[in-house]
Amino acid sequence: MSPRRNRIMSEALKEELAEELGVANVVRSEGWGSVSSRDCGNLVKLAIERAERALMNGQ
Repeated sequence: MSPRRNRIMSEALKEELAEELGVANVVRSEGWGSVSSRDCGNLVKLAIERAERALMNGQ
């Protein structure tokens, strides 16, 4: 596998979700590596919920 994997979520979406979850300051000051596993899991959960809503609304 190449060092650059295809990204599923854009950086803009990740930043938006981080804002919503209240971890954006950590991301900006320390990077994604400092975000807890729980918060990363919540970020993925939120992204999945948004995608499901978008599919249900026909977007």
